[in-house]
Amino acid sequence: MLDRRPSSHEDLIDHLVRSTALQRGEAVRVVLDVLAFFDETTEDFVRRRHRELQSGGAVNAEIFDRIAAELRHRAVAPPELTLRQLRRIVYG
Repeated sequence: MLDRRPSSHEDLIDHLVRSTALQRGEAVRVVLDVLAFFDETTEDFVRRRHRELQSGGAVNAEIFDRIAAELRHRAVAPPELTLRQLRRIVYG
């Protein structure tokens, strides 16, 4: 297995190994997965959530209100976007 462990996260990986039943390789994968999740840009998040909610049967009026609310709770919240800005991200 290729060890892509970022050296700046060694303490976190060590903590996960000590405090959970995860093996070191599993802890590395968890950390990398979480970092990848939070690396998602605002635009990518909006597009992904729009697709997910639309495929679940929601209509745009509901979708954009929900996305706007969800953005406020991201780990590093982006600036508040208007409904028009959200639509432009999705439709260009």
